[in-house]
Amino acid sequence: MLLQHGAGGSKESPYLDAAAGPWVRGGLAVASIDFPLHGERASAKLSARVLADIGAALGRTAGVSGLWVEFVHQAVCDLRRALDALTTHPELEASRCAYAGFSMGTILGASFCGTDPRPCAAALAIGGGGFGPPEVDPARWIGRFAPRPVLFVNASRDERVPRAASEALFAAAGEPKEITWFDCGHSELPGAALKAMWTFLRRHLLLA
Repeated sequence: MLLQHGAGGSKESPYLDAAAGPWVRGGLAVASIDFPLHGERASAKLSARVLADIGAALGRTAGVSGLWVEFVHQAVCDLRRALDALTTHPELEASRCAYAGFSMGTILGASFCGTDPRPCAAALAIGGGGFGPPEVDPARWIGRFAPRPVLFVNASRDERVPRAASEALFAAAGEPKEITWFDCGHSELPGAALKAMWTFLRRHLLLA
């Protein structure tokens, strides 16, 4: 399982640990990496710029710079290379891998999942489509994930990702797909949301 953080977070973000703990106990091997310009890869010069671009991509500020396009391309490449490295470990069953992301991890993960044939299921939380230039809009790519199953988990009172954006990403996905909503804000997903992600992934990864 590749499990990825949101904007401003890192592979050490507490909410990743909260999600991963039960999943590991249930039989999954979970890996996370720092997205470009995040965590150990942060840059005093560029990290603030890419965070501003994320705000622009979400429609909260004006103007998305070319850095955002480069950022998305690099993030997708990094996820591929991470999966390459994981599949070299003989103790891992490379034919059964999945992806889960939160917020920016969903926005970037939609492009990754749509362009890499290896993930066999995905659980995408509190993200959406219609962000940024068309070539990196997650809604452009998520349809290519079909016919692999995908679950979308959303917050009904999300103050960062508009409901219309979440619905647009779901609409762009192919079947089989599921969507579930929780009565909370963007950073308030309850344990039930994480359980829903785990239940979905466990079923499609054929874990007991």
